Amino acid sequence: MFDRNAQQRPTDRGPRINEQIRLTPIRVIGAEGEQLGIIPTAQAMEMAREAGLDLVEVAPTERPPVCKIMDYGKYRYEQSRKTHKNKPHQQKLKEIRVRPKTGEHDIDTKINQAKRFLEHKDRLLIKVMFRGRELQHIEEGQRIITHMLEKLADVSKVEKAPAMEGKSMTAMLAPKS
Repeated sequence: MFDRNAQQRPTDRGPRINEQIRLTPIRVIGAEGEQLGIIPTAQAMEMAREAGLDLVEVAPTERPPVCKIMDYGKYRYEQSRKTHKNKPHQQKLKEIRVRPKTGEHDIDTKINQAKRFLEHKDRLLIKVMFRGRELQHIEEGQRIITHMLEKLADVSKVEKAPAMEGKSMTAMLAPKS
């Protein structure tokens, strides 16, 4: 009969453990890593049960299959920790917005926030937004953005110099390696 859900099921369910191991005989490795030889599956299961551990198939393609007596829960946890540790940090683009009339203390707060972003290895977009008559005083926005760039020079490098884009002035920073 045709199985409609065959594509949706995950094909890799991890290694077979305990009763899922059907082949006999198997090559068994003990909990301490010592070779126990080629023995029947039932006997290996009994040894694992006596030790309070699981029988895990580590090399199913070998003939006979290689199984190890270990704590499967601990093994899965260590595997997930390994993959999590090897995963590279995903670099994000963070944005900080200020206005030409933003106060000095508020700008200092934004600078501290920007330092945290850069220390976390994220890229940073500083944006000074102008509204209405503020567009006549672009030099005020330029002053703010250069002040921020000077304060952040020790933790960042300028990826894109300050430039006007529509009604806002933007600068892009990347963390120093």
